[in-house]
Amino acid sequence: MFLLFIALLVGPGTLAPVWGTETVIGIYGETTVVPCDDSTPAWDKLVLTMWRYVQGDGTALVLTKHFDKDTTHVELAPTDSHDFDKDTHHTDAASRVSINHRSGLVIERSALADRGVYTCVVISQYNVRVRSINVEVYTTVQPEIVDKAKRLEKDMLVPLGTCVVRGAHPAAQITWQRNGLPLIADGTRVVVVSTVTTDPGTGLSTTSSSLRYAATRGDVGARFNCRSDHKLGPVESDETLTFPLLYPTERLSLTATPEGPAVAEGDAVTLTCHADGNPAPTGYNFHLPGGRTVSVENSNTYTLPAITRDAAGEYKCSLVDDGTMEASRHIAVSYFDLSPTGKVLKTVGDALVVEMEMDDASDDAKVSWTKDGEKTEAPLFRKLTYAHAGLYVCEVSVAGLTTRRRSFELGVEGAPVITGLHSAPVNGDHVQNGGGVWGLVCEAQGVPEPRFTWNVNGTDEATVSYDEKTGTATSLIHVAQTVDTENLTSVTCSVSNRLGEDARTLPVRWASLWDEAVVLLSVVAVVVLAGILYVIFGIIKRRCCTTDENNNLPTV
Repeated sequence: MFLLFIALLVGPGTLAPVWGTETVIGIYGETTVVPCDDSTPAWDKLVLTMWRYVQGDGTALVLTKHFDKDTTHVELAPTDSHDFDKDTHHTDAASRVSINHRSGLVIERSALADRGVYTCVVISQYNVRVRSINVEVYTTVQPEIVDKAKRLEKDMLVPLGTCVVRGAHPAAQITWQRNGLPLIADGTRVVVVSTVTTDPGTGLSTTSSSLRYAATRGDVGARFNCRSDHKLGPVESDETLTFPLLYPTERLSLTATPEGPAVAEGDAVTLTCHADGNPAPTGYNFHLPGGRTVSVENSNTYTLPAITRDAAGEYKCSLVDDGTMEASRHIAVSYFDLSPTGKVLKTVGDALVVEMEMDDASDDAKVSWTKDGEKTEAPLFRKLTYAHAGLYVCEVSVAGLTTRRRSFELGVEGAPVITGLHSAPVNGDHVQNGGGVWGLVCEAQGVPEPRFTWNVNGTDEATVSYDEKTGTATSLIHVAQTVDTENLTSVTCSVSNRLGEDARTLPVRWASLWDEAVVLLSVVAVVVLAGILYVIFGIIKRRCCTTDENNNLPTV
């Protein structure tokens, strides 16, 4: 009865010292602690803490804690205007509440029925303090998107999806977002329909928001999601939606690969027709210079395998099913000509003119030459020699274009010409006497390789060498002194090829035995005379250079 008296004392209309009113937020299903006053000084011993709460059905829930016993007592009491029955709801509420050591009210498994104003009474030996605290119970739930669209269509209002927040309190406020920014309903392109239902058993609400949306081309790749706005803060859906966007083709564009203001003659050029529709068209027409049209299906490209300068001009593409929609571009072809090309055969001594021709796009070209793989200057042939023969390659480089090469292979030919006919040493001497051998060398120049012939019988087989680069040929023969050759007064060397021939003669004189003897005796006489003079000179030098004991020269 004492507790009921105290409860009635602090009930409605009762005068009591009350300090402050604040709000405590509890989370649905979790433990909520409602603080009271624990500032009683040590000399004022705390005797009793009491909490009083009037439930929605009019019953009062009273909790008391005697600090000398450290126990909490829960009692249900009627208000002034209501009686009550201790049914299951009341029993459940009573089982979930207690008072902690700091006089705070502890509510476990917080429910929406726990909302309201709680009154705390702190009684000490010398004081009574009363405090009222408002308790709210909230719950937040992450939004979920259901009934999602498979695709969007340009300018067509279609259902995009439904955002649902189940079991929330207070009821969720749902906002749709596009690329992180709120979508504002305008009734034409953005239409939002929201509904809220409440569970009578729990009091929790379910909010649904359905979005219908008319897309534009700017929605390609756009990200959609929804957000629940709540007193505890916003919560976004964990799913972000993107949709294929269908729209008809409105514009075409034509590109060429390789790119640039011009392409090199001989390059493969790929034309690509781009359509801005989705899905893309399946067929295109490519209109080439000269009036030719090529149609392709299931592709938007056409390749010219090796473009020529005659193919320069305006190219167009259009849709197979709509010829009025087209795109165009001009293609310039850069070319480079070299004259001569291929295999070139000229006669030694002739002149050869080498000419290059390039288009205007090649004005800044870098030109380089090689001969037989080695760098060389641009060829200028005023008078051809055999050394000019070889493979010449001209390389032209232009920024943005493929490097181009042209070449010609020059051959130089001519009738043979003998450039030398002379004797050659044989074992160190030009002529070996007494049945000796005479060495003869014949040198010539000519292309094709000259053929040598000699008018001498009894000679060794001729040795021939040939340098293809210079066209120089050499023939060496050994002529022995025999009965057949001792009366020979001259030797003739002849050379020939398919272009002509040449010949040269060298006089010949074989040495006799008498000539050999005279030569030999002359050599012996010179040697003997030199020896006699050497002895006489030595004797005279000793006599004129010797002195007596007095260092005087001898008298004659």
